[in-house]
Amino acid sequence: MARAAPGSGSAEELDQLELRMGDEEPPPGGEPPRIEGRSPFRLARERFRRDKVAMASLGFLLVLAIFALSAPLLARATGHPPNDQSHLYEMTTDAGLPKGPNPELKFYLGADQFGRDLLVRIAYGARISLVVGIVATGLALLVGVTIGLLAGFYGGIIDTVLSRAMDVLLSIPLLLLALALVAVFRPSLQVIIAVIMFVSWTYIARIIRGLVLSLREKEFVEAQQSLGAGNLRIIFRDILPNLVAPILIYATLIIPANILFESYLSFLGLGVPPPTATWGQMLADATDFYRVAWWMLLFPGVALLGTTLAFNLAGDGLRDALDPRGHQVIHQ
Repeated sequence: MARAAPGSGSAEELDQLELRMGDEEPPPGGEPPRIEGRSPFRLARERFRRDKVAMASLGFLLVLAIFALSAPLLARATGHPPNDQSHLYEMTTDAGLPKGPNPELKFYLGADQFGRDLLVRIAYGARISLVVGIVATGLALLVGVTIGLLAGFYGGIIDTVLSRAMDVLLSIPLLLLALALVAVFRPSLQVIIAVIMFVSWTYIARIIRGLVLSLREKEFVEAQQSLGAGNLRIIFRDILPNLVAPILIYATLIIPANILFESYLSFLGLGVPPPTATWGQMLADATDFYRVAWWMLLFPGVALLGTTLAFNLAGDGLRDALDPRGHQVIHQ
C-alpha cells in the first residue's frame, strides 16, 4: 500500500493521498493492483468520520432530532400533554412551589409551576428550536447567497447598491431591530422565522460576495465567457458549485446562532406565544423558581447548551474536512 514520506502526520497523509492501491499484494506474475481514485467528497467524508468530536456531535444531533419528532409519542407514553395542568396539585407543594423528578407519577424531570411535565415540554421545545434554526437558516441562505452572487459577479452599480444596503442593515443593532419587528407584528412562529431570516442574511451575503469576487477572475470563468456562455449560466453552473462547501460550513455555524436568537426572543416574552413550549420561555419561567426548583433551569439550559455546542462542533469538523489545508494554515 502506498505510504506517505516518513514524518508526515496521518491527516497530512490522507490529504495528499489522491490514489489508493489495493491492500493485497499482487501474486507473482499477476496483474498490478488496481488503482482506485477517490473523489474530493469521499476524502472529505473520510476526514470527517475520523473526527471523533464531530461524529459525537452529529450523533447527539440525530438523537435530538429523534427526541423532538417523538414528542407526541412521549406525551402519550407519560400521559402528560405539553400544556396539561391537571397535575397541578399533585406536582406542587402547599406553598405553590413545583415538585422535582417523580418517576412514580412519570414526571422524570419534574414539573414547572403549573404542574406541567418538564420532559415533555423540553421535547416540544426542541421541535420549535430545530424548526426555527433550520428553516430560518435555509431562508437566510437563499436570500444571502442570491444577493451575494449578484453583487460579486456583476459589480458596478449593482454591487454598490446591494453592498450599501447590507452596510445599513449591519450598522443597526440586530437584537434591537428584531425586538422592534416582533413588537410591530403579532408574535408567531412564522413571524419569528421571518425576523431571524431578515437579520441574518446580510452576514451570508457579505461572505458570498467576497468569494464570488475572487472566483469570477478564475480561468474557468474566462473560458466560459469566451465560449459565449451567458452570465446566469456561469453564475449557477460554474460559480455556485464552487461555493457549496463554504455554504454548508456557514449553515452549520448559523443554525445554533439562530436557535439562540429565538431563545433570546422567547426569554424576553417576544417569541412564540405561550402556552407553546419553547426553551427560552421555560428558562424565563425558571427565573422565579431556580433557587427552590433547580430542575426548571438546569434541564432546559442543558438542552439549549448541548444543541448549540453540538452544531458548532459539527460545523468545525465539517470545515476541517472540506478545507483541511486552511485548517492547517490557521493552526501553524
